[in-house]
This record gives sequence, structure tokens and C-alpha cells, in this order.
Amino acid sequence: MSDNDFDYGPLTGLIGTWNGDKGMDIAPEPDGTEHNPYYETITYTAIGDVENAEEQVLTALHYVQVVKRKSNDEVFHHQTGYWMWDAKASIVMHSLQIPRAVSVLAGGNYNGATNDDGQTVIEVAAASDDETWKIIESPFMAQKASTRSFSQKISVGDGKMSYSQTTMVDIYGKKQFVHTDENELTRS
Repeated sequence: MSDNDFDYGPLTGLIGTWNGDKGMDIAPEPDGTEHNPYYETITYTAIGDVENAEEQVLTALHYVQVVKRKSNDEVFHHQTGYWMWDAKASIVMHSLQIPRAVSVLAGGNYNGATNDDGQTVIEVAAASDDETWKIIESPFMAQKASTRSFSQKISVGDGKMSYSQTTMVDIYGKKQFVHTDENELTRS
């Protein structure tokens, strides 16, 4: 079977390799806030469909995201995971892991939303206290740098993609620090 034999729904436009150099990471520091301009590559690979309990069929993309600081070209964020589409329930899911012992399963309903440019708009969210869409972290992270919530919005179409995401973090004695990332990318 080819990738065209599967219904990836709103995820279809993500498939491929994307590069962007307009990224801005606003992150917590012990003495305030750090602004990190960055560039990145995200590769989304179609993996077909998976069946759960003989009742649910998901189509899935695996992805790898590598982010480097513009100031020194060093990797400061590496992330991997899956984007999944449940066509029957019109639900988009995003599972992600970062190598700091934090995992997120975010989700949201997809209603065919587009932006003014006609791009597909995908939105997902998760929270540590949410019963459906969860954040899981190691005991160390829960004590020292706990992720309380995560939300992400992606717009994709015509070889362009942009995203913005907000992560609420309890860190350095600050409750609910707003950690944001955003970038504009083009398909390679």
C-alpha cells in the first residue's frame, strides 16, 4: 500500500521534511526569562494505520524535531513522537517525548478549520490534571520543573507551516511560567 491509500485527514499536509529559521523560544531561567532565536528541522513520516482493540482505526505520522540555537548552532531541543488521526471521531492526537523524562498525550477535535490563507489549522492540548489528555513526567521533573499544561496550534498548507505552542511550567520557584515556542517553516 502507498501513503495515498490511507486517510491522514488534517495531518496530510504535514508529511515531509520542514525547515524554519524564524523560531523564538521564550524559556524560564533562574534569574528571569531567556529569549532563544532558533532554527529547526521537522520530519513527518507516514506510517499508515493502526487498529486499537479491533474498534478504533488511527492513521499515524512519526516525527523527529531537532532544534538548534542560532547563537551557537548547538542542539537545545530534540523531540520525537506521533501525530494520529481518528477519522471516525474527528480527533487529532499528538504524543511527544523529550529526553528530559517528560511525555505528553495531547488531543483535540478537528472541525475542518482553516485560517485566512486557506491553511489547515490543527489544535491540541493536554494538562497534568486533565482526565483525557495527560502529561507524565519523572519524579525529579515533577518536583523541580513540572509541566502543568501544553497547547499547540499548527497551520499548514501550500508548502508552508507555522506553529505556536505554550507550555506552563512550575520551575525555579515560579508557578505557571509561560514557556512559548513559535516558528515558520517551509517544506524541503
